[in-house]
Parts: sequence; C-alpha cells; structure tokens
Amino acid sequence: MNQTYRYNREQATRVAGVTSLKDAIGKLLKHYQLQSRFNETYLEAFWGRMMGNAIASRTNRIYVRDRKLHIEITSAPLRNELVNAKQKLIHVVNKDMGTEVIDDVIFI
Repeated sequence: MNQTYRYNREQATRVAGVTSLKDAIGKLLKHYQLQSRFNETYLEAFWGRMMGNAIASRTNRIYVRDRKLHIEITSAPLRNELVNAKQKLIHVVNKDMGTEVIDDVIFI
C-alpha cells in the first residue's frame, strides 16, 4: 500500500503539444513586451550573486534606467576600481544575464 514515486528519466517523454513552464513564461514575457523589465529586475535582485559579497555589501542602491546601470557604492576605492573596469563590468553583467541588458554604468 505504501508506494513511493520514483522519477525515471529514461522513460520520461514529452507529450506533443505540451509546452514547458520555462517556455510558457518566456512567451508570456515576450508577448506582453515585459522581457527587458524582467531582465532589469532580475539584475537588481541578483546583484550580490553576480558580483560577489565584497561588492554587494558596499552597494547602497542599484537600478537600471534606459539600459544604464546606476550603482551607488559606499567605498571610494571600490568605486574607483569599478570605474576603471567599467567595460568588463558591463560584459560580466550581460554575460550572466544571457542577453544585452545594459550599455553603460553610471556611478552615483
């Protein structure tokens, strides 16, 4: 009577006409033209995971407006290092996002 469900990857098949949840959400975001705002919000939410704890702990505020990432950094030396590595920062963020989310970084 006590059966446990075991997932068997070899026997798992997709049924024709069934869309995965990931694909459905992607289509929804694209249809309602929300993909860019979703990417911006994702960037703001996962800034700490992308940049690491050292940078995230010294970041007061972060937001994206008009494809420009605005960052408020509390540490002047860190801000100076990030200004010097601006293009690398843009590349790292866009690579992590999987698409071109930002074109420029502004330090406030």
